[in-house]
Amino acid sequence: MALFKKRTVGKPGEWFYCLEHKKVEEGPECPAKDRFGPYASRSEAEHAMETARERNLEWENDPRWAPSGEDDD
Repeated sequence: MALFKKRTVGKPGEWFYCLEHKKVEEGPECPAKDRFGPYASRSEAEHAMETARERNLEWENDPRWAPSGEDDD
């Protein structure tokens, strides 16, 4: 067991959204696998889940990614 926990240090002004704790943090406090970011502002980080939902919908409805032979009903 390590005596000191290795901590990821972020730059001041970088904002992240922690998926595990469902909170905004300045500088990465949680591991990269548990967060979205970096964002330029706290407000952008607060809307991370909404932004992800919008991007997912855009991707799901993008005809360039639809499997060939499938039609949207």
